[in-house]
Amino acid sequence: MSKIFGFTGNDDFCPGGSIYSNPKEPSLFLSLGNHVDVYFPSRKRSRISAPFVFIEERSQKKKKASIDVLPDECIFEIFRRLPGEGRSTCASVSRRWLMLLSNIRREELCCGKTALSSKSEEDITEKKGEVQDIESEGYLSRSLEGKKATDVRLAAIAVGTASRGGLGKLVIRGSNSGCGVTDGGLKAIACGCPSLRVLSLWNLTSVGDEGLCEIADGCHLLEKLDLSQCPAISDKALFAIAKNCPNLTELTMESCSNIGNSGLQAVGRSCPNLKRISINNCPLVGDQGIASLVAATSYVLTKVKLQALNISDVSLAVIGHYGKAITDLVLTSLPNVGERGFWIMGNGQGLQKLKSITITSCQGVTDMGLEAAGKGCPNLKHFCLRKCVSVSDNGLVSFVKSAGSLESLQLEECHRITQFGFFGSLLNCGKKLKAVSLVYCLGIKDLNVGLSQLSLCESLRSLCIRNCPGFGNSSLAVLGKLCPQLHHLDFSGLEGITDAGLHSLLESCKAGLTKVNLSGCVNLTDKVVSAMAESHGWTLEMINLEGCRQISDASLVTIADNCHLLSDLDVSRCTITDFGVSALARANHLNLQILSMSGCSLISDKSLPALGIMGQTLVGLNLQHCKAISNSTVDRLVEELWRCDILS
Repeated sequence: MSKIFGFTGNDDFCPGGSIYSNPKEPSLFLSLGNHVDVYFPSRKRSRISAPFVFIEERSQKKKKASIDVLPDECIFEIFRRLPGEGRSTCASVSRRWLMLLSNIRREELCCGKTALSSKSEEDITEKKGEVQDIESEGYLSRSLEGKKATDVRLAAIAVGTASRGGLGKLVIRGSNSGCGVTDGGLKAIACGCPSLRVLSLWNLTSVGDEGLCEIADGCHLLEKLDLSQCPAISDKALFAIAKNCPNLTELTMESCSNIGNSGLQAVGRSCPNLKRISINNCPLVGDQGIASLVAATSYVLTKVKLQALNISDVSLAVIGHYGKAITDLVLTSLPNVGERGFWIMGNGQGLQKLKSITITSCQGVTDMGLEAAGKGCPNLKHFCLRKCVSVSDNGLVSFVKSAGSLESLQLEECHRITQFGFFGSLLNCGKKLKAVSLVYCLGIKDLNVGLSQLSLCESLRSLCIRNCPGFGNSSLAVLGKLCPQLHHLDFSGLEGITDAGLHSLLESCKAGLTKVNLSGCVNLTDKVVSAMAESHGWTLEMINLEGCRQISDASLVTIADNCHLLSDLDVSRCTITDFGVSALARANHLNLQILSMSGCSLISDKSLPALGIMGQTLVGLNLQHCKAISNSTVDRLVEELWRCDILS
């Protein structure tokens, strides 16, 4: 064995001598271990079948080489030559690839021989046309809210929707977080979504003119723009929108502190199809912007909403003269507009097509201005007046006389309106008035009006009197004589009415009531509810008795026997028991869809079988604050009534 380690000469493993000073050293021999398989032919080099360590290092270096070592410019050139599906697949590899793909514009895509080398020139042209047609569809809609509103998600939307018909509507509601939407996200949408038609940006402090200018440059089909709480957006962005988006039909701005008159003027000059504007709490917007915009779009602008602006009588004068196509007008919180402005608007003779007007918290509205509005708007059908304390009975009656086409009248928190103005409006209205609503008007007092000759208001179908503490039985008796064709009644919160007053009204209603809301009428009892069910049972569809503490099982029994069409019943916080619920379940003809018994402490687990029977038709059941009903009963109801939404 020693000869094997001691040989020298021409047959050495290393010709010229041993490489080790002591070839017999065991550690040197054993260090080869299992790493190599050595064979010693004469004058032959050893064969190595297993990899050495230096080979592993070399392979690792080779693995690190990839497309990512290329600069963005090269990868961009590769991506723009890929087909649509290929681009979408690559977008899921890394954030870098996603952002690169999202910045490729449609005109930068290559769909030529490189991607479709087997097709003829005619086929390629046809394919291009099909892709453009699909992207111009724009029927997809996306909405991002809160923490989900980021640039990365917008980039993914831009890449993903391009091959699926194109993005048509985008709504972004930010949260002002550190990773929220910036101009870069809007740039991705501008590049990848040329078919965008509706854009809504809410609460985005990091989005400025640059992002919206990118949208203007890339999305020429934009029709609706909604900007809310975007302080970094200024007139510069509106200039770009006006220049590049001639199809704009709707503009909404709220709490945009850097947008002023110049931007609105540009939109008015360059957007001939603008039909709707809504401007709220923009401090830089004044008469110059509103007047220019309305005058430039006088024949197409149909809906105008102005709220909390520093405008004066001049703006209303321009609206009254140039608003030839306006059909809906909303004016809210305009402190600098006085009586003269409303008077000029009504006498401007330009609001001939106006059908609906809502005025809220405008102290400049007086009797004279209201009468002028009635005369200057011959086609007015819907009128709503809220929190206007300067309007009195004389102004209201004069307005109703002038507005011969009026169909709906709504008064809310107008405290100078009294019983005389209310009944005077009903007596002097035309034959088209169908609905009257009186909400929280403290000037209403239950007086004996003493109307000797009554002119019936037979056109009135809906009457709503809510939270007017002075309204009582005497007023109900007069209403019954004035309005015999009522279908809908809403007397919510009228604590002053009793059975006698409501009964007199029910006797006068000849057409048959369909919807009755008596919530909060604490002085009503089972007697009048039973009378209503017996006389109007064949027409009643909805009854609301919430908070009527004197209503008990007797009312439910009568309702079950007489109301064949009833679908919605609310007896929350009434004194009903399990017996009343059973009475409802025994009525075979009753097909209730919504039943609310919130706060009925006398209903217990015994009502489970009855609720199970009614569950065949119920789609909504409210059992909140029913303390006598156990959780196990609620769980069984949830399991059995799988078609019904249960609140507990």
